[in-house]
This record gives sequence, C-alpha cells and structure tokens, in this order.
Amino acid sequence: MMEARMTDQQLAEAVGVDVKSVQRWVTSERRRPHPRHRWAAADALGVEVDVLWPETVRTTFKTGADREVVAVYPYRSACPKSSWRKLITNADSELVFGGYTNYFLWLEQPNLRGALRRKAERGARVRFLVGDPDSRTTRERERVEDVALTVSTRIRVTLDELAKLRDVEGIEARHSDGHLSLSVFRFDDEMFVTPHLAALAGHESPLLHLRRHQDDGLFDRFLLHVDSLWETARPVFDG
Repeated sequence: MMEARMTDQQLAEAVGVDVKSVQRWVTSERRRPHPRHRWAAADALGVEVDVLWPETVRTTFKTGADREVVAVYPYRSACPKSSWRKLITNADSELVFGGYTNYFLWLEQPNLRGALRRKAERGARVRFLVGDPDSRTTRERERVEDVALTVSTRIRVTLDELAKLRDVEGIEARHSDGHLSLSVFRFDDEMFVTPHLAALAGHESPLLHLRRHQDDGLFDRFLLHVDSLWETARPVFDG
C-alpha cells in the first residue's frame, strides 16, 4: 500500500501513467505495476520500492551475480529523468559520464553545469569520456544513424558545455572512440549502462541500473572497461 505523500493525479503525472492506474495500485494488494513504474513511483515519493511493494521485492530478491542489477529498462528514455538527477545529486566522490556524445544530459538535466561545478569544488572527481567529432569512427556512425542531428553536432554541444568548465579543478574530459557501442555512467557505487543496438540512437537502446555489491561483479567489470579506455584516451583540452 502506497503512502499518501502526494495526490493520485500528481503521482500519475510523475510516473507517466493515467490516474486510474495509480488508483488500482492503491486499492488492490494484488495489483502490481510494471517494474519501471514501481521504480518511478518510489523515486517520486522519495522511498524505497520495498516500502511500497514489499511482497514484490521479497519474491524477486536476488542472491546471485545479478544482485547488482537494480532495474532494467528496454529504452534509455524509459528511465525517469529524476533517477538520473538523484544519482548525480547523491554522488560525492566519483562521477563518470562515458557516453559517446553525452548530449542528452545537457537537455534533460537542468543546470547540470552548475551541479558539476559544485561537485568538483567539494572534492569530487568528474570525468567525461566523449567521442571525437572529427574522427573516422564518428563519421561512420553518422552514416549509420542517418539523422538530422548528427553525432558530431551532439558531441560539439557537450564540448561547448565542457569548455565552460575547463578551468574547474576536478573536472576532466578526454576523447575516445572505444566506447561507441557501450555507454557507462558512474555515480559513486551506482551506475547506468547502455549497450547500443545496431543503428539505434542512445535513447532507443536498453539501460541497466547497477549498484555495486561485490568485487569483480557487473559494476566492477563495466568500471574496468571505462577506466581502461580513460587511460588511453586523448585530453579534450590542451594545457
């Protein structure tokens, strides 16, 4: 049973469903929303999922290697923007943005530049691994995607934003072509991972939400991937 912290209409708008669906969740103990709606509702109400649907959590409790998987979304765009903001806000020491363009972040997260500046000023390390807009890899990807808003244009939006942060100690940016097919976003001990499918753009590809629970688990494996690319990547800005 959900706690009454907002009206049914407000919750429906936050989750992206109609108000009748929310009312069915509240009035029926057997009615369980789709996993992505459960996570969105919990995020909107500021509580853990097991507070709202304890039986669901008990029946899906994980004890194996997949216990680091918090949620799975068939599309990156299905993950609530508020979930991204929550992870960015809660991270204190390590933030890694390993998308090939990272373009969507500047559109979907209000004043991201200011938030990252504050993080760095408080001692966090903020890293951006971004594609090279002039590379052969980028040109080939543009041919494959064949969309009006090109890959190089999206990269340059990110580079323009990063240029305004280049003098902030703790914020670093490097070019790499090695993460075109896999985006990794780290926020301390939580992570979003997007494996890019064929010719689909990032928002059309799946997304995994991971939380670190063990050595050499999924979280560590993906972190090793992005850290390895970082070591061989080229600085975006000279000096």
